[in-house]
Amino acid sequence: MADELNKLHDYASGILTQLSSNNRSILAREIARRLRENNRKRIIAQHQPDGTSFEPRKQQKFIKKRGKIRRKMFTKLRTTKFLRTAANSNRATVQFISSVSRIARIHHYGLRGRVNKNDSWTIKYPSRRLLGINQHDYKMIEQITVAHLATKL
Repeated sequence: MADELNKLHDYASGILTQLSSNNRSILAREIARRLRENNRKRIIAQHQPDGTSFEPRKQQKFIKKRGKIRRKMFTKLRTTKFLRTAANSNRATVQFISSVSRIARIHHYGLRGRVNKNDSWTIKYPSRRLLGINQHDYKMIEQITVAHLATKL
């Protein structure tokens, strides 16, 4: 995937350097906003960027209340309050804010973490890639860039 991103960067860098920094930042803001939207939709659908489904939650043995898990995963993480965009003339980023980044990192990479902050129990969470770029996103970035350049040139 990094190779494809480098190809896209090489393709567009010559054209984008001719734009003013203000126009580049407008373009980066639009790309970041649309990437956040696409990643949010994937989290709602419980899919990873490559299209596979998230591994479902398991009912933990040490939890006293048994029963069906009624709430989907990451309902708060996918909101605009926690999933932020940042853009300037050189880059566009989509990231979680610092207060929830630890939770997102544990689930994204499949690390060990505590179930509750007061408990000493730790479990290994399965890897659930929350943020990423897929082929559809590359095409969307290309379309946004071409549309932006068509209005500016």
